Amino acid sequence: MSMFKNNSKKRGRPYERLREKWTARHQGLQNKLWETHKDSLSWLSDRSKHLALGSLGSLLLLTAPLTQKLEAPHFLPVNEQFAQEIDKNVFLISDLSKTLPDEVRLLTKEEEEEIAKILSRDFGFKVAVELEGKRLNRSYGYIGAEQHLARFPGDTINAHFDTEEEARRYTSSGMAPGLGGWGYFAPSSAQMSKKDRTREKYYIAVQTFLAPGFNKYTRELLDFFKYRKMLVVNPNNGKAVVAVIGDAGPAEWTGKHLGGSPEVMSHLERVDGKGVGPVLYFFIDDPKDVIPLGPIESYNKNTS
Repeated sequence: MSMFKNNSKKRGRPYERLREKWTARHQGLQNKLWETHKDSLSWLSDRSKHLALGSLGSLLLLTAPLTQKLEAPHFLPVNEQFAQEIDKNVFLISDLSKTLPDEVRLLTKEEEEEIAKILSRDFGFKVAVELEGKRLNRSYGYIGAEQHLARFPGDTINAHFDTEEEARRYTSSGMAPGLGGWGYFAPSSAQMSKKDRTREKYYIAVQTFLAPGFNKYTRELLDFFKYRKMLVVNPNNGKAVVAVIGDAGPAEWTGKHLGGSPEVMSHLERVDGKGVGPVLYFFIDDPKDVIPLGPIESYNKNTS
């Protein structure tokens, strides 16, 4: 009997040391996370409904106080890599919420400058509300759903998609009866490039006709806006897309300020009608055309 007890104690010592070591490491990760993101985590404690369960769970594991004794059945392999994999959208949402107004309105110059800094820092490339002395009428507004645009003469909805999955998801959006603001994306099907195809897939319509100076410098501004890259962000979930200006609109009377292709709307998780919501849209300063179009997941965000 005594021999059994002694062996049990010997077997328990490594576990005790491991538990203490793991607890200290976990506490270190918690402290580091709080030091770096104290404001964001405080914000999240009041607004957890905005987070996906996975993101919230990760944060709770890293930030919850270690007030209870850890037992073997509940051992969790939290480590440095796990900490780094926390959804960075959590902090983007928090940072934007501190600058954006409660209502959807024209942003002040100071608000636009602060948001441009946040977006540039988070996504790792320069975004701006103004380029070459040119800007749109606004940078924050309600987005509405657009249809697919004809890419070349004779393009139809039945031949519009690259995969059956795309056709299943987006055929119902239909094809716009007219052309985009700059006509066809390509002169023919045979001459359509990958860039042409991607531009139509990830396009937005903006109110170019309301841009400052448009009536006086119409041609210059139209040339500037044509296929201009923009970063479009849903501030409520952190979803973002790099898109091009491919059309003009919507009309002022609609109450909406820009439109998004079916693919853009799907990724941003923005729906039209009663569920319409706001987005941020800023120019991307990319003179060498190195930033590809599409969902922001294709990039390595600045996680510092």
